[in-house]
Amino acid sequence: MHTMNTMLDAAFFRHPVLTVAEELIGKHLVVRGASHMITEVEAYDGPQDLACHASRGRTKRTEPMFGPSGHWYVYLCYGMYWMLNIVTGEEGYPAAVLIRGIRGHCGPGKLTRALGINGQFNALPAIRSTGLWVEDRGERIDVERIRRTPRIGVAYAGEWAAKPYRFVLE
Repeated sequence: MHTMNTMLDAAFFRHPVLTVAEELIGKHLVVRGASHMITEVEAYDGPQDLACHASRGRTKRTEPMFGPSGHWYVYLCYGMYWMLNIVTGEEGYPAAVLIRGIRGHCGPGKLTRALGINGQFNALPAIRSTGLWVEDRGERIDVERIRRTPRIGVAYAGEWAAKPYRFVLE
């Protein structure tokens, strides 16, 4: 049986960030034609979310988060790790999903290093012509296999650090 690989379009990403985050588990990150199943993500939900970069205002760095859904927000963390995020929701509302893990690579910085992802993708659409997109390959993930936990490394965000905005494939 052959299933079509369907590239997820901007309409898929236009939903609320928590919905998109959960639905990304089991989808495939495709980098220059090589496919990798997404196994871990974190949601960052707008200016009120103190763990979200947008909580500190609209800046040159955060501008892609305010842009159209289905575009990448890629930034450098600690001066050495590229963080890959996909923008969600309505344009003007800054929300994004951090891709934290794929099959074989756990940790957002290790993932981008292994796949050769860097700032060149920042603000680009997640489409084939950019070399970085997300596909649905027809695999159905049972919701019982997705564990929700607090996000990692955001203790500074107070009560927002405890919110179960991390999704992990068991």
